[in-house]
Amino acid sequence: MNDNPLLDFSGLPPFSRIRPEHAEPAVRQLIETNRNALEERLAAGAPYTWDNLVEPIEEWEDALERAFAPVSHLSAVCDSPAWRAAYNACLPLLSEYATEVGQNEALHAAYQSLADQAAELGLDATQRRVIDNALRDFRLAGVALPPAQKTRFKEIMQALSLASNKFSENVLDATHAWTRHFADAAGLAGLPQSALEQLAEHARQQGLEGHLVTLQGPSYLAVMTYADDRALRREVYTAYATRASDQGPQAGRWDNAPVMAQILALRHEAARLIGFANYAEESLATKMAPDVASVERFLLDLARRARPVAVAERSELTQFAAAQGGIDTLEPWDIAYWSEKLLQARHRISQEELRPYFPAPRVIEGLFGLISRLFGVRFEAVDTEERWHPEVRLFALRDAEDHLRGHVYVDLYARAAKRGGAWMADAVSRRRLGEAVQRPAAFIVGNFTPPVGGRPALLTHDEVLTLFHEFGHGLHHLLTAVDHLPVSGIHGVEWDAVELPSQFMENWAWQREVLDLISGHVDTGERLPDELFERLREARNFQMGLQFVRQIELSLFDLRLHRDHDPAAGAQVQAILEQVRAEVAVVHPPAWNRFANSFSHIFAGGYAAGYYSYKWAEVLSADAFAAFEEAGLFDPATGRRFLREILEVGGSRPAGESFAAFRGREPAIDALLRHSGIAA
Repeated sequence: MNDNPLLDFSGLPPFSRIRPEHAEPAVRQLIETNRNALEERLAAGAPYTWDNLVEPIEEWEDALERAFAPVSHLSAVCDSPAWRAAYNACLPLLSEYATEVGQNEALHAAYQSLADQAAELGLDATQRRVIDNALRDFRLAGVALPPAQKTRFKEIMQALSLASNKFSENVLDATHAWTRHFADAAGLAGLPQSALEQLAEHARQQGLEGHLVTLQGPSYLAVMTYADDRALRREVYTAYATRASDQGPQAGRWDNAPVMAQILALRHEAARLIGFANYAEESLATKMAPDVASVERFLLDLARRARPVAVAERSELTQFAAAQGGIDTLEPWDIAYWSEKLLQARHRISQEELRPYFPAPRVIEGLFGLISRLFGVRFEAVDTEERWHPEVRLFALRDAEDHLRGHVYVDLYARAAKRGGAWMADAVSRRRLGEAVQRPAAFIVGNFTPPVGGRPALLTHDEVLTLFHEFGHGLHHLLTAVDHLPVSGIHGVEWDAVELPSQFMENWAWQREVLDLISGHVDTGERLPDELFERLREARNFQMGLQFVRQIELSLFDLRLHRDHDPAAGAQVQAILEQVRAEVAVVHPPAWNRFANSFSHIFAGGYAAGYYSYKWAEVLSADAFAAFEEAGLFDPATGRRFLREILEVGGSRPAGESFAAFRGREPAIDALLRHSGIAA
């Protein structure tokens, strides 16, 4: 199948030619090629060296990664029955192959021989890191298990890949199935004009007059934040909070409860097979945190500090809603609405007031300018037809000597058939190709409010923060200087450190000098006025205690869900969530809320028993940004040191060592507490 575009590695993915029917044949062909090549190499036997073992395997695995990356991406941003079928056909093939390689005893012995002879072979620190990680991963794949248990482990991995994807599909289907049509705007009082225009566009796309409320992020948030009709807010909240569950308007239609139970049981069984007490223990084998107890202590310590602040914030909001709106009981569907009212009353600012100052093209141009100033690199637009949607843009990243460092695709706006949320994913990874280097490429995906009526998209400041966050991940992937694929870019980085660059970048979107770069009124070009900036800055920590406690609640829930799983008792998802809420939560949703049924981060993403990573890495990112506050925001030496010690090294050494190399010491929590307005 030489005409299969997924097997064309001559450049960036040829999206104009890629079709769902190309996916499974490409994956099958590459798996078979890789399998045969590996068997042939192992049959030749020792002596093993880096050049005759690790490098060839890296080449084979890279081909498979490059072929599947567009498949995974297109299934997320261009969802259709054909792409679902293609993606689902590939998952068990990839899972079986990965487990097969991980359980290959001869290959494990070959890697062990390299580890044993590292000094004699002259392997450098990065090469040793690759081998050490590989040996760890062999163990995690069950290489030491007896044959029957190896077979069972492989079955579990296949079932998990399909179940996680089914979870994601159920959430997507439930999200897009619910709508509420309004013939006119009378029932949408309170919504700003930008939101009404977007809801009108939703209606037009469905061949309707008036406005259409959906559960896509921009629509849901607009209703919850601005709709004066309390009954409408409750209706939309109910539909959103019961997606893919046994409750709400679509009860039982895409219920994820059995899928969650299956995922948890399979994870627990797999963890026990390879010698862990539970999946939480297994998860930490690839993270910075030393053990589950340390993570729980970290979270409970944060809760101890943040919960009193959150309780005071909740009390203030309750009193405000009672005084201003006569609200006897503040319900979950009231919180965003009355929080926005309180924010305006206290700080005289709203996201809608800020939106005209953040046209998406200006924000992106300013973000690129910031990155150039910090790290000495620049972005340039690339004209290409090889994209999956007309709104997608491609940029090349070049260094000060005009050398190409990589490419990034930017796909920012919400649309039907696109998975919710925002993320960065790798399209191509950096690795050495003899005298040349394969340059990395990344996808940056958002679900921001789209452009309407021929005007550029106008972003909220929250969306600006999200954009900066995802570009932090992108820089981590694109600016790596590591030549070995397993630890290049974000590969091999401990999961609880992978958010360091992303959360670090968010800090810049609060700085006056940076806001001057990224803001310009859509009509006049005027930068964000000083008076408006001061109000924005003062509002930075508005309800930060509530936000902190919410993240701690989710992190503890995730950790205990995977630590305390009891096969005899079943999944116990809702019971564990309620127990955690009773301990730390300040906002308590109704009993029919089914948040967990759409918690894709832990059931369909990479954050299982690792959601705490956001707070763990936030300690690192706040402390890292404090270095710039101390030296000067645009201090060249500090910027280049962050580039050299954090971004360029990727996963080539432990994240703790990288942080210490940048900061000159171990991380401290003080900067996070200071930035968040929470007393030390």
